[in-house]
Amino acid sequence: MRLTVRIALLVGLALLIALLAREGTAILTPIEQAGWVLLWLVPLHALPLLLDSRGWQALIPERVPPSRLLWIATVREAINRLLPVANIGGELVGIRLLAAGGVEGVRAAASVTAEVLLTLFSQYLFVLIGVTCLLSLTGTVRSATDVLIGLGASLPLIVLFAALLHYGSVFERMEKVAVKMLGEQMLSLLNGKWSALDAALRALLADWRRWLRTLAWQLAGMLSGTIETWLALRWLGHSVSAEAAVVLESLMQAARTFIFIVPAGIGIQEATLVGVGRLIGVDADLALALSLTKRMREILFSAPALLSWYWTEGKRELHHVRGSGRL
Repeated sequence: MRLTVRIALLVGLALLIALLAREGTAILTPIEQAGWVLLWLVPLHALPLLLDSRGWQALIPERVPPSRLLWIATVREAINRLLPVANIGGELVGIRLLAAGGVEGVRAAASVTAEVLLTLFSQYLFVLIGVTCLLSLTGTVRSATDVLIGLGASLPLIVLFAALLHYGSVFERMEKVAVKMLGEQMLSLLNGKWSALDAALRALLADWRRWLRTLAWQLAGMLSGTIETWLALRWLGHSVSAEAAVVLESLMQAARTFIFIVPAGIGIQEATLVGVGRLIGVDADLALALSLTKRMREILFSAPALLSWYWTEGKRELHHVRGSGRL
């Protein structure tokens, strides 16, 4: 897995370098012209995360303080966006932090697993909205059809995975694989309760009111994320309609989600914005400037979350060492 991630990272970097080399320094001009106003995108990102964390709350039986859940959601995203963990490490840390906050380990793991699955379905709905907007803007069926074919090809896998979680005993039957994937820390947290985890997942997925609320909150969070794209392009000197912002954001997020093996979507995000931007009248240099702006916001927003997580883990480890009498 690590080798695959490293190869994917190298491919993504090569793609990014090729795109940047082709456009040259022209991509920096709109960023320089926009200046410090782009920093407003950093606090704005709290809105989609807040909405998304509300959807996660719907899957957790215990009442978790909204501020703590928002912090855990921020840490999860920071780990997945800034560290080479193939969009998995953040979910494992989220389970640990949720359990450390008083949620029983099995229910914490079930809520994160169910939320990840529902996020994939929300992503499909978001892309369908984006494709509808693309048709409205361009009237071109061919480009939208290509996206829909790609989604249609991967949808059966998502449906199969959901069916296995709901009707099967995935973790109990694949205990050795699950342990290898989740790691020793998750093994101690779940304490071998794989059948209980399967049961908790089935209970969550059977409660349609819970997962409908989660889907609604997740979709609201994704739609609110288009505000960042709309404002960024406006400040970069190229105003677009709300429909165009939805097209860019939805297809970019879909590419990063479904090609998750590439750390931070390096190269994938840029190529998608350039390709989709060409369809709706956004030049390649401006699309790359938008991508760099988003990555700037990503680093400035996520870095403090990572530091807070390191600090929390350091305190926990120090407390454990002191309790064991090794100091």
